[in-house]
Amino acid sequence: FGVACYSAMEELPQVPDLSVLVVANARLEAELTKAARLGVRAAVVFGSTYLDEDDPDEPLLSRLRTIARQAGMQICGPNCLGFHNVRDRVHVTLTHPDDSLRPGPTVFISHSGTAYGEMIDIEGRIGLNLAVSAGQEMTTTAADYLDYALSIPSTRCVAMFLETIRDPELFLSGLERARRQNVAVVILKVGRTKESARLAVSHSGALVGNDDAYRALFASHGVVQVETMGEMVNAIQLLVYANPLEDGGLAAMLDSGGKRELLLDLANDTQTPFARISEKTSATLAQHLEPGLLPINPLDFWGSGYDWMNRFITNMTALADDPDTAICVFSGFLGWSGEDVYTDLILESAKRAKSPIGVLTDFSRHADRRSVARLNAARIPVLVGEHAALRAIKAVMTHRDFRHRVPRAPLDPPPAVVKQRWASILAAGAVCDEAQSAALLTDYGIPTPPMAVVETESELLAAAAELGYPLVLKTAQGIEHKSDAGGVVLDLRDESALICAYADMSRRLGSRVLLTPFLSGPSVEMALGIINDPIAGSVVMIGAGGTLVELLDDKGCVLAPCGENEARKAIDALRIRPLLDGVRGRPPCNVDALIDAVMRLSVLASDLQAVVSEIDINPLAVGPNGCIALDSLVVGKASI
Repeated sequence: FGVACYSAMEELPQVPDLSVLVVANARLEAELTKAARLGVRAAVVFGSTYLDEDDPDEPLLSRLRTIARQAGMQICGPNCLGFHNVRDRVHVTLTHPDDSLRPGPTVFISHSGTAYGEMIDIEGRIGLNLAVSAGQEMTTTAADYLDYALSIPSTRCVAMFLETIRDPELFLSGLERARRQNVAVVILKVGRTKESARLAVSHSGALVGNDDAYRALFASHGVVQVETMGEMVNAIQLLVYANPLEDGGLAAMLDSGGKRELLLDLANDTQTPFARISEKTSATLAQHLEPGLLPINPLDFWGSGYDWMNRFITNMTALADDPDTAICVFSGFLGWSGEDVYTDLILESAKRAKSPIGVLTDFSRHADRRSVARLNAARIPVLVGEHAALRAIKAVMTHRDFRHRVPRAPLDPPPAVVKQRWASILAAGAVCDEAQSAALLTDYGIPTPPMAVVETESELLAAAAELGYPLVLKTAQGIEHKSDAGGVVLDLRDESALICAYADMSRRLGSRVLLTPFLSGPSVEMALGIINDPIAGSVVMIGAGGTLVELLDDKGCVLAPCGENEARKAIDALRIRPLLDGVRGRPPCNVDALIDAVMRLSVLASDLQAVVSEIDINPLAVGPNGCIALDSLVVGKASI
């Protein structure tokens, strides 16, 4: 084809900027060594680096990494499909290397080669300026690609398919930079279950972090979190091709009553809120509907199809103009019998409407791509798959709320002398008993009941006289799950009951016990805890307490230290949240006191991160007048 070729890298007339190694794994080490010696500063390595007979102490991947780092080389891969730099028309990839890709303001970074290929070759709704298949990230990580993506002025959205984060510091600075530049970051994080985490390790050497910690980390930086590729593409459509969502919910118009029922069911499953349209909007709809059709949201406008084009535009505009509408979508099929019957009407509606207009369709045909391009050019997103679309809408609404929030600063920590004292106690890595754990919580402002630790019957009776009946008796022998061992006796109402319970507990579990008042009255049992993650840092867990903590797995997490907004949002997302408002005549609980406890625990977690391994508060009783930590466990972290 008239292109000069050379039989070896060293015969090239000049040192290339980039060496692309498309050779068998057995030849990779020699070829990368040649590139390094020639002074090549970058390479793309497609091979997997796995050999049948490799050095177990220093496998090929490790040897290649050493070569690259010593030479200061940046490597894309190995075990990757390369990259498409659409903006600069540089295609170094095993997928189709041409200029037919749709340009646009999105960057896609993927640890999955197949996900990369799907986005490049199949999905026609995403305009890209860069797509990278990161592979095993021998030297260059997703954080580096994120950093580069944010240096491209046209970037408005960065979508990432992640197995792990290998450079947490650079990654977190990238998320913060994206927030400052108003660039949306969409992340699909895999390895959430033990099974997929195990596969992720065997696939790419990734060390998958705790999923709860990742979610808290992403939420604290306003990341749009998705769980499927369909959700990801829909979220990109909303973030790139729609005007920014304002406050409010979803409005939808359909040409089917049955599909409206399906949409309502799916919205309930995904907790996607519908706009609560006003009486004025309902009146406008009623004027332009056939008899028997309800002027409600979501709206079935079709009827018999009489004057349907005018009814479409009028009703769509009315729904979009309602004050509580964040986005109004037409949920239906763009074309019937091979004809595009709705696109022009949607475009006209968008010209008249105040809120963003979108399309939600169950099916996307190749023939629809021209319509998608027309709609996107008019800032109308096209969402495919009702369930994936609704989840994406909910995720983008969460991102909107993050952007609109008024940040609230965390609480101030206690005096430095408090931190110093507890740091010296916990640095030994010991498990604190309940009294010591309660003392730590009290020093950080978390309410705990009065208590006494005793070892004889005379001490027991003296403490009981001071605390007052009724009482709770617990073993203080360092047993973590006291209830399971019969180490907790509740509601001891007099001296004889206390002596009897103490005699039994002393015989079975030892004479050292803890005595505390038995607190009665209406309350909801919650649980708080701390997770220390190597990537996210200290994370506070909030969930259902008592035995429900294991049965329901109902929990949320916030990054420490947290402000009031983050704590309230995590609590409001719990399935047991309605219990805190009072049910069946029970008075509502003091949710503000619970929020305060979460914030104070987050300060403790941040303040003592270096010396605290874990903290469990269960139950935390939340009642009408406040909350109180009835049982707690603190485990120190031994310094290395």
